[in-house]
Amino acid sequence: MNITREILSPLIAVIGAFVVGGLIIAILGDNPFEAYGLLLSASFGSIKDIGWTLHYATPLIFTGLAVAVAFRCGLLNIGAEGQIYVAAFAATWIGIKFGGVVAPWMVNNEVVPDYNWSWASLPAWLLIPMCVLAAVIAGGIWGGIPGYLKAKFGSHEVINTIMLNFIALALVGYLTQYHFKIPGDPIQQTANIGAAADIPKLNQFLPFIPADVPLNVAFLLAILMCVLVYLYLWKTKWGYELRAVGQNPLAAEYGGISPKKQIITAMTISGALAGMVAIGEVMGVRHNYYHEFTGNEWGFLGIAVALLGRNHPLGVFIAAIFFGVLLRGQIFVDAFTRYVSKDLGAVLQAIIILFVACLQMYSRSPRTKGKV
Repeated sequence: MNITREILSPLIAVIGAFVVGGLIIAILGDNPFEAYGLLLSASFGSIKDIGWTLHYATPLIFTGLAVAVAFRCGLLNIGAEGQIYVAAFAATWIGIKFGGVVAPWMVNNEVVPDYNWSWASLPAWLLIPMCVLAAVIAGGIWGGIPGYLKAKFGSHEVINTIMLNFIALALVGYLTQYHFKIPGDPIQQTANIGAAADIPKLNQFLPFIPADVPLNVAFLLAILMCVLVYLYLWKTKWGYELRAVGQNPLAAEYGGISPKKQIITAMTISGALAGMVAIGEVMGVRHNYYHEFTGNEWGFLGIAVALLGRNHPLGVFIAAIFFGVLLRGQIFVDAFTRYVSKDLGAVLQAIIILFVACLQMYSRSPRTKGKV
């Protein structure tokens, strides 16, 4: 691996995107330096700003890792969004059914205030791991389905994951609307999970973080997953086999590695990582399942994060922080500039992806340029 190229390529893409974005801002009639100043100061201007930036980056670390693992096996996981949805609902279901949830219910057009939604009331030390495990398993299963179809029938994982996104959204939407929504609630969301299923915010351990910053221990878990994914991919034989299939499945098979097994494994791990977004969002922020809660489309942004991070856990972490800056700062750019809207963040993201794709194509050797 050419370390210099691996570092310079994303850096050039980011700089190029900011130059092009600056030209667009200038054409619109605003000062690019002021707009970018707002973008950065809103992201790093205070402990509160940094906390919000890291909060936005947390789900992108998980989805970036999810896409990166699939990429390393020569696969493209477009289904992280659907994997997030089923994982979020699974974690919520466990949190409700075993969290001792008591919430209003409507009987004969009258509110019954003490309807018991739960089967049991478990302590936090047991309920939190159960919710986490539910999210990981649900996401892993939803990712493993297209992996199995690819390995067994050769059906393309891109098509399968896209279709499963729609199925996931429809399925959990139906379950929310007709089985777990409090009657009379105008918002399509479930009842809250039990308080024992909530994970703590970081300000409980680090008092200098303002209480209104939703950054929680899921961020620490995301860092841990970066380390574990690195160790798995580069320090174990299973990770070597997965990467070997991504480099050359025919050569890997000749060497005794089963490409089919690695395809299923990679997509299952990818789905499980994407599903871990639910830990922070359901158990740390919303405390329920809210339909279409991934307003920032973390599953799709994870593709950009993985590309910019060169499919390496450290690169994914840095890229996720960068995209967190865009998500945090674009709100203030929209509020305090005359003509530039918060869509500036989306524009920069798109330009970065284009630059990364172009640089990757340009940097290929003549031997591999004709290969996909």
